[in-house]
Amino acid sequence: MTTPTIDAASVPNLPLIGDRAPDFVADSTHGPVRLADYAGRWLVLFSHPADFTPVCTTEFVAFAELADEFAARDVALLGNSVDSVFSHLAWTRSIHDKLGVRIPFPIIADLDMAVSHAYGMLHPNTSGTAAVRAVFVIDAEQIVRAVLYYPMNAGRMIPEILRLIDALQTADRDGVSCPANWRPGDDVVLGAPRTEAEMDTRLADGEVKLTDWYLATRPAKS
Repeated sequence: MTTPTIDAASVPNLPLIGDRAPDFVADSTHGPVRLADYAGRWLVLFSHPADFTPVCTTEFVAFAELADEFAARDVALLGNSVDSVFSHLAWTRSIHDKLGVRIPFPIIADLDMAVSHAYGMLHPNTSGTAAVRAVFVIDAEQIVRAVLYYPMNAGRMIPEILRLIDALQTADRDGVSCPANWRPGDDVVLGAPRTEAEMDTRLADGEVKLTDWYLATRPAKS
């Protein structure tokens, strides 16, 4: 069996979790935007393949309907595609007129594809010009904390993005981890003890629910 070769030029540039988010300056439906504008707060930067398409329209409506929930967590929303500002404006007006939903966040007009290339939103085997459904969760220090990719024919679950931010912010605040299927209010996971003293302390903690020495949970802090 021969090993397939990979053309490095065809592999999209992809910021990894823990990397500093690539800077950008771009036009948008709210005027010029740059990454530095969001310093000090969290940001969800997400791409969509094209304006005036059905799946993208349902996603933007879903983001708009939860915009206040994101804002309550000090999270800004910022869309991106290679369409023009004029196309974005016509599309958001259509969404408002036909569906009664106002899109409250800016949408980058990435005609030169600079943002799409910087964030690896263009996947050559899918399209050379239309961005896939990428999501980058960027924290207040402008560090990439999570990366999600969806294909063009499957819409994103927006409440899951909100849940992911809740998990990241809870983990940061309390020094814990969040288990599978975690939701706010559920128990959180403690890191495994690394010394006998840490294990003894855990065993003596009445709040800790101990399944085994390495697997322990406790109620999340309110």
